[in-house]
Amino acid sequence: MVKKYVVFFFVWFFNFAFSQKEITVTGIVIDARTQNPLVSVVVTIQNTAVMQLTSKTGKFELHIFPKKEQLLLLRSQGYKDFLLKVQSNLKENIDLGILQLEDTYSDEVPAALITLSDNDFSDDNSSSEMTSGLLQSSRDAFMQASAFNWGQARFRVRGLDSENAITMLNGMPMNKIYDGRPQWGNWGGLNNVLRNQEFSIGTAASNYTFGGILGTQQIFTRASLYRKGESFTFSGSNTTYLWRAVATYASGMNLSGWAFVVSAGKRWADEGYFEGTSFDADSFFISVEKKVNKRHSLNFTGFYTPNSRGKNSPNTNEVTNLMGEKYNSYWGFQNSEKRNARVKNVEEPLFMLNHYFKIDDKTNLNSGVMYQFGKVGNSNIDYQNADSPDPVYYRKMPSYFSSLYAKDQGEFSGAFTPDYENAENSKTAFLANPRINWDELYFANQKLGPNGYEPAQSHYVLYEDRTDDKTLAVNSNLNTQITPNISFDGGFTFKKLKSHNFQYLLDLLGGAYFEDIDPFYKGNLSQSDLQHPNRQVVKGDVYGYNYNLLANTLDVFTQFKFSYNKTEFFLTQSYSLSNYQREGLYQNGLYATTSLGKSENVNFENFGFKGGFTYKISGKQLLFFNAAHFTRAPSLRNTFSNARLNNNIVDGIESENTSSAEANYVYRSSKLKLRLTAYYAAIKNTSKTSYFYAEGIFDNGSGYDPTNAFVSQTLTKLDKKNTGAELSFEYQISSTFKTTLSAAFGNYIYSSNPNVTITNDANRSKDGAQTTFDFGSAFLKNYKQPGTPQQAYSFGLEYHDPKFWWIGGNINYLSESYIDVSPISRTSQFYINPANGFPFPEATSERGNELLKQEKFQPITLLNFNGGKSWRIHKKYIGLFASINNVLGLIYKTGGFEQARNANFRALNQDMTSGTPSFGSRYYYGYGRTYFLNLTIGL
Repeated sequence: MVKKYVVFFFVWFFNFAFSQKEITVTGIVIDARTQNPLVSVVVTIQNTAVMQLTSKTGKFELHIFPKKEQLLLLRSQGYKDFLLKVQSNLKENIDLGILQLEDTYSDEVPAALITLSDNDFSDDNSSSEMTSGLLQSSRDAFMQASAFNWGQARFRVRGLDSENAITMLNGMPMNKIYDGRPQWGNWGGLNNVLRNQEFSIGTAASNYTFGGILGTQQIFTRASLYRKGESFTFSGSNTTYLWRAVATYASGMNLSGWAFVVSAGKRWADEGYFEGTSFDADSFFISVEKKVNKRHSLNFTGFYTPNSRGKNSPNTNEVTNLMGEKYNSYWGFQNSEKRNARVKNVEEPLFMLNHYFKIDDKTNLNSGVMYQFGKVGNSNIDYQNADSPDPVYYRKMPSYFSSLYAKDQGEFSGAFTPDYENAENSKTAFLANPRINWDELYFANQKLGPNGYEPAQSHYVLYEDRTDDKTLAVNSNLNTQITPNISFDGGFTFKKLKSHNFQYLLDLLGGAYFEDIDPFYKGNLSQSDLQHPNRQVVKGDVYGYNYNLLANTLDVFTQFKFSYNKTEFFLTQSYSLSNYQREGLYQNGLYATTSLGKSENVNFENFGFKGGFTYKISGKQLLFFNAAHFTRAPSLRNTFSNARLNNNIVDGIESENTSSAEANYVYRSSKLKLRLTAYYAAIKNTSKTSYFYAEGIFDNGSGYDPTNAFVSQTLTKLDKKNTGAELSFEYQISSTFKTTLSAAFGNYIYSSNPNVTITNDANRSKDGAQTTFDFGSAFLKNYKQPGTPQQAYSFGLEYHDPKFWWIGGNINYLSESYIDVSPISRTSQFYINPANGFPFPEATSERGNELLKQEKFQPITLLNFNGGKSWRIHKKYIGLFASINNVLGLIYKTGGFEQARNANFRALNQDMTSGTPSFGSRYYYGYGRTYFLNLTIGL
């Protein structure tokens, strides 16, 4: 059916093609300050495939079909975009004369702030590392506020994760197959060479891909597009890094048809804003283009951005009250130096070769091949037959003693028996030693020998959860102008992934070896690999788990765009195939028959349609509407229920189903720029897997006597609904003063009651015992989605002096941000006593509603100031920028999650009633008062 549909559109649209006399549009582009001609400026007619680069004399010549009104766009790195209306209905050639581009050094704030912070790295949804979505925003006041004013509070546009946007490099999608998101660590430090970009917001048409409901970001690294010259950037900050230095050189296109760009940078901090968060990152970039002839060009792009970053912990209110919001439990002193146990290391170099084929003045075919490899590692401490090294382990905290209850009396709750004396002693001990005691770990790994203490079996080791990916991708995009009113875009992308996942031993911490077993089990069940039992592993060995994830994906899209005097519309279609498989390299003792070798193939076939309509009320006013419906394969991450141990596939896994619609009103004049948007998005049939230790979730009748267990939880058929409105307002009060107003009003909820499945691997120790339990529905419908403010408002005022200095400020108000709730606590099992299988007698619906009410964080008010100055000295540019964010030094929560350990009514009720919960929610905090300084020198 899909094939017939596509063929029908091809035949029908090409029948409209007809011969018509072309006209020529010419002009010369120069620098507004120096009056020198500009080479390699990208000249395009919007909503068409017509494109050309200016020559060395700044000249361009476009051949277009005559039309009443068209928009000519000039774009070059380091210069402001130039948009010009072209009246071409007279069927006569048009000479636009001299067109002047203004440089962007005078308003360096967006370029200076396009830096990847701690918020821009993503591990998982429950992490403090949320993604900001796009590397940089468009000139729209709302998108500027979203990126630079609200980003510090983890604001997400329309409440959507970055997996709903497509990030592309020279037409190649860069979203990872594993989780659907870009790996932001791959881009760190490359800000200066990633500014050549195009954006499509929401479900608007993109020339390069079908896109997502959040939009598309296309980054160009073609060497000839870069502004010729050298630049040096020096920055200082007190957020993720303390200082940054970047040097960049672009040659421009020489007489032999060669152009190249190189860039290198360094970012570093012994400690960032939060305790123990070290940062060390390098960046290297090269782009080389060879212009074969007027029709063909080849471009090679390569970059390598190794970075290492210490993480910071989410903390309970108890811990924060004792230690402050900057406290981080992941680090401690070793030999008087700070050492973080949880460090993320990213080393994934990328190489890409692109072929640009200008078939004729109206048709371009751009193709590419990409290869990316490397590693992503997340370190942590592993331990056997020893106490937890975590300084905030619940038994070490005062709340453990102040929230004690006696054993249950039959079916009734035991009495409240707090031990305040030991609670005070625990508080004193914690305040004296609130960090990881590395010396103590080393001592535990040694034994007394004839020559003193010597290495022995390690009880503590430092390891890394490693992912070594190898990705090969091929793509091709065709853009052509069929008739004066109809253009066509189409393309495909094929990706092949081999992802090696394993546990890697980094440091024996003074010991001699570590046993590759799980000490909670005995015999064969304790073995990580039955093929090599009872191994003693050392530094550099793989242990614990070891498997490959294999994936092949194919994405195809076609798009037709129609442009008339008063209306424009587009229709886009997509088709995709996804194939996933797990290959176990260890025969795990718990799953001896389902862990080694390849799993079944998991296949998904998906399609999508989207369209948009624009009505031009006048030359200044537009109305446009976009809508989309498509299905999408679940991420590789959520397809296997416990990939570390076995080949099991999530039961009932299905493709996700997404629908989206938006309506926009736009007003543009020389003084006023206004956008009003209303949107709707529904994402259905999503799945999510997580792991935690839960108490009191299994009853004796389940076949597992203890009611506590470390479990994996899988949610299926989880639906989300996001609705809201956006306002972007920008008014030029005078030639020097400008004011902006931005607003986001959203309502992001769960719109279904997903099914909860719990897997308890410990039951493998009993012959024939059940390991997977269906807990039924989690009643999450109408709960708020977590992780972002759902309402945000910003008001800003800027002054730009004619002598090229400026100052600005903005005040922001963000509210309606919610905690991530525990699904297992919202199932009917929550009210069941695991001891007898009957409801708790003290459980009431009123108290249950109180315990399960979703926490809403306090509103946030953020005041920011920024300013800058630029100079031109002997044809050289110098730009200085400075900003202070959160001037008032507000302490605020940006996110958090409920701990799932207390998984039944009695356990949670006792913990909360004590007044000092031992398993309270954990929270992430935003930066306090921070600064950023940036000096740019352009030669």
